[in-house]
Amino acid sequence: MKEEVNAQASEAMAEELHTAMIEVEHLTKKFGDLLVLDDISEKIEQGEKVAIIGPSGSGKSTFLRCLNVLEDPTSGAVYFEGANLCDLRVDINLHRRRMGMVFQQFNLFNNMNVLKNITLAPVHVGVQDLRRIKRRNLRTKICNLFRKKDKKAALEPVETTVRQIKEEAKENAMRLLKRIGLADKAEVYPSTLSGGQRQRIAIVRALAMNPKVMLFDEPTSALDPEMVGEVLELIKELADEGMTMVIVTHEMGFAREVATRVLFMDGGKIVEQGPPAQVFGAPKNDRLKDFLSKVL
Repeated sequence: MKEEVNAQASEAMAEELHTAMIEVEHLTKKFGDLLVLDDISEKIEQGEKVAIIGPSGSGKSTFLRCLNVLEDPTSGAVYFEGANLCDLRVDINLHRRRMGMVFQQFNLFNNMNVLKNITLAPVHVGVQDLRRIKRRNLRTKICNLFRKKDKKAALEPVETTVRQIKEEAKENAMRLLKRIGLADKAEVYPSTLSGGQRQRIAIVRALAMNPKVMLFDEPTSALDPEMVGEVLELIKELADEGMTMVIVTHEMGFAREVATRVLFMDGGKIVEQGPPAQVFGAPKNDRLKDFLSKVL
């Protein structure tokens, strides 16, 4: 009990100190002797659209994957809404529900149809939460047997069933598929779709969890050129709706148009950052000038 109180107090203190949606402090990542991220400290505020650019091997994707601890930092801390995701006392899976992730290679399950791909996580989480409430209620009932009548604890309301959870997840998935014009693909398998269609479905799958932030790891790098536009258009729509997002991208025109802030990484560090007009129009760092001269 004492440890639980201390953990809650520590989390409350962290929330007071860390008000940004995502904040990293002295983030370092090594693979063996290879230093990939070198003591990075950075904040991402709610509503920001942050584009991360830089040469291959600069640490962009590793930095993104550290934000939801898909890669464990070697040292440093990653805070999401005040909770330190590197703290073993923190339920990392609970926080990942609110962080949507879209990968280069789609990462759809080819043995499941499109609808199942989208509803799998919401149904799993919904059923888990339902079972957790029922277990707590059972413990409360047992404890109430030994309490005085005027001190009995209230039971948590159980407002849904497994069937309702599945129906709601399906309705939400079909709504999202209609939004991207792929409702007719609900029953087909990902292997039958184009790369652009699969990536849009991967984005929808992340949105089905109602995330507070979306992380995109080079979402167009595996697409044929004619398919890039349809994916970028969907991401632009999300940006216009106010979604907080962090995007690792090689699409400089897209970064210039959509981002509110651009980070340029090189050698595992953020060597320059600022509004797109400044980063692309008046770069200060020589390495950034050299990089832009080759990609623009």
